[in-house]
Amino acid sequence: MAEKRVYFFGGGKAEGNAKMKELLGGKGANLAEMTKLGVPVPPGFTIATKVCSDYNKSKGKWPAGLEQEVDKNLAKLEKAMDAKLGDPDKPLLVSVRSGAAVSMPGMMDTVLNLGLNDDVIDGIINKTGNPRFAYDIYRRFIDMFGDVVMGCEHEHFEEVIHAAKKKAGVSLDNELSAEQLADVVAKYKAVYKKHVGEMFPQDGKTQLTHAINAVFGSWNIARAVKYRQLNNITGLLGTAVNVQAMVFGNMGTDCGTGVCFTRNPSNGKKEFYGEFLMNAQGEDVVAGIRTPVPLKKLAKVMPKAYKQLTALMTRLEKHYKDMQDMEFTIQSKVLYILQTRTGKRTAEAAVKNAVDMVQEKLITKKQAVNRVEPEQLDRLLHPSFDPKAKRNVIAKGLPASPGAAVGQVVFTADTAEAWNAKGKKVVLVRIETSPEDIGGMDAAVGILTARGGMTSHAAVVARGMGKCCVAGVGTLNINYSAKKLTLDKLTIKEGDWISLDGTTGELMLGQLPTVEPTMSGEFGTFMKICDQIRTLGIRTNADTPEDSKRAREFGAEGIGLCRTEHMFFEGDRIWPVRQMILAADDYALMLEQIEAAATAKEKKAIEKEHAAAKKQFEGALKKLLPYQRSDFEGIFKAMAGLPVTIRLLDPPLHEFLPQDKANQAEMAKRLGVKPAAVKAKVEQLHEFNPMLGHRGCRLAITYPAICRMQARAIIEAALNVKKTGKVVLPEIMIPLVGEVRELKLVKDEIVDEIKQVFKERKARIKYMIGTMIEVPRAALTADEIATEAEFFSFGTNDLTQMTMGFSRDDAGKFLGEYVNKGIYCADPFQILDQVGVGKLVEMGTKLGRQTRKKLKVGICGEHGGEPHSIDFCHRVGMNYVSCSPFRVPIARLAAAQAAIR
Repeated sequence: MAEKRVYFFGGGKAEGNAKMKELLGGKGANLAEMTKLGVPVPPGFTIATKVCSDYNKSKGKWPAGLEQEVDKNLAKLEKAMDAKLGDPDKPLLVSVRSGAAVSMPGMMDTVLNLGLNDDVIDGIINKTGNPRFAYDIYRRFIDMFGDVVMGCEHEHFEEVIHAAKKKAGVSLDNELSAEQLADVVAKYKAVYKKHVGEMFPQDGKTQLTHAINAVFGSWNIARAVKYRQLNNITGLLGTAVNVQAMVFGNMGTDCGTGVCFTRNPSNGKKEFYGEFLMNAQGEDVVAGIRTPVPLKKLAKVMPKAYKQLTALMTRLEKHYKDMQDMEFTIQSKVLYILQTRTGKRTAEAAVKNAVDMVQEKLITKKQAVNRVEPEQLDRLLHPSFDPKAKRNVIAKGLPASPGAAVGQVVFTADTAEAWNAKGKKVVLVRIETSPEDIGGMDAAVGILTARGGMTSHAAVVARGMGKCCVAGVGTLNINYSAKKLTLDKLTIKEGDWISLDGTTGELMLGQLPTVEPTMSGEFGTFMKICDQIRTLGIRTNADTPEDSKRAREFGAEGIGLCRTEHMFFEGDRIWPVRQMILAADDYALMLEQIEAAATAKEKKAIEKEHAAAKKQFEGALKKLLPYQRSDFEGIFKAMAGLPVTIRLLDPPLHEFLPQDKANQAEMAKRLGVKPAAVKAKVEQLHEFNPMLGHRGCRLAITYPAICRMQARAIIEAALNVKKTGKVVLPEIMIPLVGEVRELKLVKDEIVDEIKQVFKERKARIKYMIGTMIEVPRAALTADEIATEAEFFSFGTNDLTQMTMGFSRDDAGKFLGEYVNKGIYCADPFQILDQVGVGKLVEMGTKLGRQTRKKLKVGICGEHGGEPHSIDFCHRVGMNYVSCSPFRVPIARLAAAQAAIR
C-alpha cells in the first residue's frame, strides 16, 4: 500500500487528530482535531512533514505520487466548497501555510488568496458586487506571491501602494477606492514582471505548486534556522503544508479578523484577550499595518459573533487543557476559526497559568510543572525598574512584553548583533519588526516599535524570548538612513541610552536604575509544587553572606561550593596574600629541610636560618585568619541549619600577583622589597598550563600551613556561630585530588588542626571532609578515594576540560563550529557531555558508593544549573546539584521535571 502523505479535513470529519503533530505539524493536527469537534473550520488538507524532508533532500523534487494525492484532495476540497480553483463563476481561493510540530510563529512562509487571476477577479466582482474587495485581495495576493514565492521583495510593492495613498490623500490601505486599488493591481503586475522576468501566473494549479514549494523551502531559510537554533528545536523532519479554503474578513463592514488568547499571555490573568480589525485580513493584525482594536470591543460591534467566539475559546481551552492562541475570521457575520495552538506566553504568565489551572482542577501538579520551561524562570529573576526612580517618560506605547530594558539605541538587526558581540546592551528600534530581525531581537535587551499591536510580530516574538517590548509608539518618527528617531523636537541618535518598561509601555530617556526581583505570589506557590515533586537537593554556589542570603530566599538548601580564594581579593586582604607568596619558597625549603633533619637541634637551626621567611609567611596567614573566620561566620549565619561546603584554596599563586610593571612597582613599595624581586617571583610562578599546574591540593601539600589556617578559620567560625544557638553544618572540600594519598596527606593536616581548635576551645562540632572530583583519575579510582572522602562533589568544569582535552578559556574559538557541524550536539562547557564526561561521573558515583554506601554526591560546576545536566544528575542518583543563586529556582524546576520523567 502506498504511503499516505496528504490528510483531508472538513465537514465534521478529518483524517488526522491532535496527537499527530509529528506527522501533520501543530497547525494541521489542530485543524483536524477542531474539525472533529465540530468547530467551524474552513475545510482543507495537510501535506505531511516527511514530504518536506524528502523535498529538501531531493533538491526541490516532489516524491512520486504526491502530485496525484494533492490533486485528489484538491478535488475533495472543491466538492466540499462547491467551488473550483480558477473557475470565474464559482472560484475557490485557498491559503497555503506552514506548520511544524513545534510552533515557530512567523518564521516560515504563508500565501493567502491563492487562486486569483484576471478572470476570477471579474467573477468575484459579478458575484459579490464588491469590486473594492476583489481588487484588495488581488493586490495582496500578487504582493505575497511575488515576495514569498518568487523572491520579488515586498518593498517594491510597498512603494507602489504608498504612492497611491499619497496621491489619494489617505493614510490607510482600506481608505483607497476600488478604482484606485485596480490601478494598484495593474502596477503590482508591472513590478512583478520587472523583478521576476515573467508575467504573473494565471493558472491556479501552477500557483498552488509554486506556493507549496515555497513553504517547503522556507524550512531552511535563515530566519527559520536561526529560530530553531535559539530555541534548541532539533530532530524535526520539516514543516507540513496546510492548504485551506479562504474565508474573508475584508469583504465589507460586516467582516473582520483577529487573534485571541484564552488567557492574557503577558500576565496570565484569566481573561479573554486579543485584538481584531473590521474589514481586514489577518496579515493586517499581525503585521501592524493598521492598529488593531481590543477584543472586548467586538462584543459591541458584533455581539453574536463575540458570544460564539468566547464560548469556543472556553471550550477549546478545556479540551486542550492549556491556554490557546487562536486566529479567527468573520465573513458576512459568520465566524470561522482558522487556527488554534498552545499560546506563547511570558514567564510570568506561564507560572500563573500553571498555578491557576491546578487550582481550577484543569491539570495535575505534575502537568503544571511541565508547563513551565526552566529557562522561563530565568526571565523572572532579572531586575525591574526601581519604583523610587524619577522617570523621564518621553512617549508611551503598548506594553507588548513585560520587563525592564536599558540599552543603547540601534536601528538594524545587524547592528544589534554586532554591538552585542562587543558586550554592549542595545535596544532594537524598528518601525515594525519582521522575521528577518530575529537575530537582532535576540541580541537586544529590549525592542521598541512605532507600529504594531499586542499580537504583532514584535510582541509575539519578544514574549516568547522573554524580552521587554514596547510596541505601537505612533509618535516615533524613525529615520533608518540617518540613524535617528525624533519625537516632536527631541532627537535620539544611534548609541543614545533609553529605558523601556514593557509592563507599562513607557519609553524613557537615559538609564533608569533597576531593583533585584523577589519571589512571591504564584511564583512561590509554583516553586512549592516543584519541591513536592523533586527528589534532588538544590544547593548554591556562594562566596559571600549576601549571595548566601539571596540564594536561600530563592530556595537553596545549602551551599555546594564556597570558593575561599575570592575572599582574598577583597579590600586590603590581597597584601598579606602577596606577602605570603614572596616568602613561600624559603618557607617551603625550610619545611623540606626540617622533615629531613635527624635531630631537634638541627631542626631548630634550620628554623633560625629561615626565621625571616617563617615570620613573613606565618605572619601573613595570621593576618588572613580573622578575615577568613569573619567571612565564614557571615555565611554560616545566613545558612544556619543548612550544610555549607567550603572549598580550600584552589587557584595557582600567580593569580594573586600583578602582571603589569606599574602594579608590580606598587607591590614592591608596599611590601618593602625591590621591584626586581616582585618581577622575578611573577616569572618564577609562570606556568605554561596553569590549569594543570601547582594548584588545589598540590598547594596544600607544598604549603600545609595554608590549608591548616583555612581549616582553623572554618571550625572557629562554626563554633562561634554555634555558640549563638544556630545549627552549623560545615563540609570541608579538598580540590583537584587525583590520588588517594594526596587526599590523605591533606586530610591528616586538616584533622590535626581541627583537633587543636577543639582542645583550645573545649568545644566540638560535627564536620565532614570530602573532595572535588575534577581529575579523571579521581573518577576512575573513586573506590579508593572514598576510603578517605565522606562526600564527592563533581567539579565538571575542570572534569570536562581534562577529559575532552579542551581549554575552557580557548575552546570558544572553535567549539561553535563543532556544534554547527554536528560533532557535538552542544557546547560541553554549557551542557554536560553525558556520553564521555558523564560516563566518568556515573562511574565515580558507583565506585564511591561501593566503598561508602551512604556517600553524599553532588555537582558544583556550571552544569549544576543547566536543565539537561540536572536531568542526568537525577538519573545518576546524586544527592544534590549546586548552582549560582539566580539559577536555584531553575534547578528546582528542572529537578522536578527530571523526577516526573
